[in-house]
Amino acid sequence: MTRTIIEGGFIATVDQGGTEHATGHVVIDGGIITAVGAGAAPDRDGAKVVDATGCLVTPGLVNTHHHLYQWLTRGYSQDSILFDWLTALYPLWSRIDADLTAAGAAGAMAVLARSGCTTVGDHHYVFPQGSGDIVGGLVQSASRIGVRLHATRGSMDLGASQGGLPPDFAIETTDAALAASQEAVERHHDPAFGSLVQIAIAPCSPFSVTADLLRESAVLARSLGVRLHTHASETAEEDAYCAERFGMTPTQYLEDLGWLGDDVWMAHGVHLDAAAIARYAATGTGVAHCPSSNGRLAAGIAPVRDLLRAGVPVGLGVDGAASNESGQLGVEIREAVLMNRLRTGADSFSVRDALRIATIGGARVLGRDAELGSLEPGKVADVAVWRVDGVEHAGILDPVAALGLGALPPLHRLFVGGRAIVEEGTLTSAEEPVIAEEVAAASRALAARL
Repeated sequence: MTRTIIEGGFIATVDQGGTEHATGHVVIDGGIITAVGAGAAPDRDGAKVVDATGCLVTPGLVNTHHHLYQWLTRGYSQDSILFDWLTALYPLWSRIDADLTAAGAAGAMAVLARSGCTTVGDHHYVFPQGSGDIVGGLVQSASRIGVRLHATRGSMDLGASQGGLPPDFAIETTDAALAASQEAVERHHDPAFGSLVQIAIAPCSPFSVTADLLRESAVLARSLGVRLHTHASETAEEDAYCAERFGMTPTQYLEDLGWLGDDVWMAHGVHLDAAAIARYAATGTGVAHCPSSNGRLAAGIAPVRDLLRAGVPVGLGVDGAASNESGQLGVEIREAVLMNRLRTGADSFSVRDALRIATIGGARVLGRDAELGSLEPGKVADVAVWRVDGVEHAGILDPVAALGLGALPPLHRLFVGGRAIVEEGTLTSAEEPVIAEEVAAASRALAARL
């Protein structure tokens, strides 16, 4: 790879000390960051220089929770809470296949990349019979766009006839889900430093999965050395479901099944009481905070300040585009600031707090904070260069506030492992009009199946 110097911008490293340089440089060599500092880079010989004057330079953003296939079902059930929304959409989602998923995922990841996201965490849990290699389709789409992928092999085995929420035709058997989860890990997971694809095991939720599948998935994931992911404590209705069906909170139920630990992250965590937060902190269990989706479905505002003060790993997530039609991770930084200030006060959550959970916080949630999430020598060169000298932000006192309080700045460059996949706000890795046409066609095809 060409040695690259990013120079002249405001550098927010998001390292442990929160180091920032009003005018600084980042040096990339072989896909790895080799130097970060103030002023101009000392050695420019043979390097490609990216002029970042007028720009904010941050780590690439890390998305810890998404449902990429839902890019094909945006705009449905617009005024529903979670359970009603799911019930309305399960019949459509149960017609998905690998080709449609790949088309939707390419569209979703293109938008994520254009909003500063370099690492995409996806939770796919609908696998209709005969639908093909859906996880493989996700991997191919990530390669096409050029982002780093944390895919999960999700599952549902608790249908409506057994007291679950999804219809029986949308679920798998417990044994089939476990076997397919193991196959996905063995086929696609790469544990190496800087890997572009990693796989986790992710039964969907307490109201769509049996206790047996949750318990055995935890055993399987740990035997394979991969992480665990599920939805937890998203809504008041979920709390009521767990209280009625299991006689305990979602946190108590999941802990009984081996689902708290530093290899686990939960989506949402909106309805966590003090006892639950203490258990998350004690076990190192992470949380994916999804502010826009939680607002769209009126689920509530997660107690992020309390989670962070307790030491819980917290990352940022878009969630599925059927409950967050924006699909942009960069926008969630501002949403996190605003939502958490509504919950806990104007001085409770800063723009740098939000940038931190969007970068190193998310990397920690995914177990990759030694590789990703900050601009430090030795880390993988996932770097976002945001232009903040345009009409939307020119003159702003604090460049980080442009990202955390202002309109989403356009990207001057986005690097994944030192490779520029976005230049001047446009994908370089794939043709956006082609992706848009494919998404529109796939959306129509999926709707026609219903």
